[in-house]
Amino acid sequence: MNRARIILAMAASYFLFAILLNSVGTVILQSIHSFNVSKAEAATLEAFKDLPIAIVSFLVASFIPRVGFKIALTLVLVLVSLVCALTPIIAEFWVLKLVFAAVGSAFAVVKVSVYALVGQVTEGSNQHSSLLNFIEGVFMLGVLGGYWVFAAFIDTSTLEPSWLHVYFVLAVLSAITAFIVWISPIAKPERQQVTESPLQAFLSMLKLVAKPLVLVFVISAFLYVLIEQSIGTWLPTFNNEILALPVDISVQITSVFAACLALGRLGAGAILTKVHWYIVLNVCVFAMAALVLLTLPMTELVDQTPIQSLFDAPLVAFLMPLIGLFMAPIYPVINSVMLSSLPTTQHAAMTGLIVVFSALGGSTGSMITGIVFEQFGGQQAFYGALVPMAIIVVCLFFFKIMSDSTKLAQDKANLQHEVS
Repeated sequence: MNRARIILAMAASYFLFAILLNSVGTVILQSIHSFNVSKAEAATLEAFKDLPIAIVSFLVASFIPRVGFKIALTLVLVLVSLVCALTPIIAEFWVLKLVFAAVGSAFAVVKVSVYALVGQVTEGSNQHSSLLNFIEGVFMLGVLGGYWVFAAFIDTSTLEPSWLHVYFVLAVLSAITAFIVWISPIAKPERQQVTESPLQAFLSMLKLVAKPLVLVFVISAFLYVLIEQSIGTWLPTFNNEILALPVDISVQITSVFAACLALGRLGAGAILTKVHWYIVLNVCVFAMAALVLLTLPMTELVDQTPIQSLFDAPLVAFLMPLIGLFMAPIYPVINSVMLSSLPTTQHAAMTGLIVVFSALGGSTGSMITGIVFEQFGGQQAFYGALVPMAIIVVCLFFFKIMSDSTKLAQDKANLQHEVS
């Protein structure tokens, strides 16, 4: 019973932050209409979300055990609830920057706490992997549901920011989640002996990048998140401005992208048990590029007649989000290969690098896409994703060679250890 209540607290927290974090594309689209900001300025919301995740996740790793997971989670959830409650009252663009800065900072605490708690309530690698997959699955459900929650508050008949009232709902959900966490039997972790200062721990993390395998990995992770955020963040605006869909339908169709990401991750798990990851990922990247080259020319031929319902949307509006299906396996697979190539003592530092470079990739991708979208148009902005895709193919080649070499060296070392 106690374990179930802790899992409920973790799942509720992840579900809530999936809605908040992945609303950035919808909020960018609505901000352009409601606050008359440029696309480049609206794209800064992505940085306000991602950079706090990168910075805070590193800082809180050694701080949370001193405070306790329950207190840390409750405090950040209360903070998010307060910020969400103030957002519709203030109703200015700057307060949305505050929302995403608060949400990004809070999610760093949530992610570090949840990953640690998963280890506390499971026994063995299979149970650990199973629960982590469940939590990540709940996250994808939150992403999917978030598009519909925001779409329900969008009124296409007015440019007034009445859609911000969705934050009253999110404030209530945050408060309820804080209550669920507070009454859950999450024990305070044993006080750990800290042997490194935060500065020393940070330098240890950076030293990992000097390893060629890690360097190739972080470039791959950076480029993957760059592509995912470029498309995911700007897809609602693309649907609205290029495909001429109403705002609410533009947001609803973007949920297909989230659904494809969820299906892709679930499906890849079965395929990877029979096919080598290198083959799977190369097929995925080439399929992504093929979808870009197939669908973007179709968007130039779309009939601009008014769309009244989701079912009236052109076929291409449903084809483009399918890129998520092939995109989905790349990130978890390269993370898994990278972590399994390192000793467990370096996993925490490696996780820090993953979070940092992922956040930087997300911010960079959104900013570049926003600028190109504004200066040259939506099609050209999405064609730009072909460049990082080509670089990822090259990186995967060297990543496979280096990870195979590292694994072979580890096997030899283990064999010599057993013989001796």
